Amino acid sequence: MTRIPRTRLLALQALVAVAALLVWHVGATVPIGGTYLLPKFFFSTPLDVIARVWKMFATGMIWKHLGITLTETILAFVIGSVAGIVFGFWFARKPLVAAVCDPYLKMANALPRVVLAPIFMLWLGLGIWSKVALGVTLVFFIVFFNVYQGVREVSPTVLANARMLGMNDRQLFRYVYWPSALSWMFSSLHTSVGFALVGAVVGEYLGSAAGLGYLIHQAEGVFDVTGVFAGMAVLAAFVLVIDWLVTIVERRLLVWRPQPAIV
Repeated sequence: MTRIPRTRLLALQALVAVAALLVWHVGATVPIGGTYLLPKFFFSTPLDVIARVWKMFATGMIWKHLGITLTETILAFVIGSVAGIVFGFWFARKPLVAAVCDPYLKMANALPRVVLAPIFMLWLGLGIWSKVALGVTLVFFIVFFNVYQGVREVSPTVLANARMLGMNDRQLFRYVYWPSALSWMFSSLHTSVGFALVGAVVGEYLGSAAGLGYLIHQAEGVFDVTGVFAGMAVLAAFVLVIDWLVTIVERRLLVWRPQPAIV
C-alpha cells in the first residue's frame, strides 16, 4: 500500500466540491420537464450564495458576527476539551469513581441540548456565556468518553513491564497513559470542533443580538434562503479552518504514529 499524493488528494476533494456545486446550479437553473429539481425559492443558487458571501465580507458587516461566534466556539472548545481530558484521565485511573458516576454521566449525556439552552440563558443571560455553556456540554462528553476509553485500552503487559522497570505514577502517565490516549483524544477533538460551533450557533439562534446564528435566524425570518445558505457556507469554512489547526497540533504531537496508507 502507498500513500496517495497530497496534490492528487486535494484535486479529488476539489472535484467533489465542484460536482456538488454543478448539480446544485443545474438543478436550480435548468428546468427538466417544465419543473426545477431545486427551485430557487427553496435552494437559491451557488452563484447567488457566493455573491452574498462576498458582499458580507466586502462590506465588513460579517466581521462583528464572526468574531462573536469565533469567541464562543473557541471558549466552548477549550473549556470542554480540557475538562473532558482531565476528567477522562481521572475516571479511567479511579475505577470506583467511574463506576459510581457512570449512570449519572449517561443521564447527563442523554439530555437534549436544545432543552438546556433556555436554562443556560436564564442562568447566564443572553451574553456569550450561555452559548459557551451550551457548547461545553456538547464538547465535554465527546472528549471525556474518548480519553476515558483510550486510557483503559492501555495494554496490561505494557503496564506490567513499565512497573517492572521502576516507573512511578508520573512516569506512567507521561510515557504510557498519555501516548495511548492521544490518538483517541485527537479523534474526539476533530469531532468536537463542529459541536462547539453547533452549541454557539444554536444558542445564538434561540436568543442573541449578534453572531452567525443570529444572522441565519434573521434571514430565515424574512425567507431569505440565499442569506441562510451564505451563513451556512461561512460556518462550514469556519469549521474547516479550526479543524485544520487541530490537525497541525496533532501532527506535531503524534510524529511517532505511522501515517495511514491508502491503496
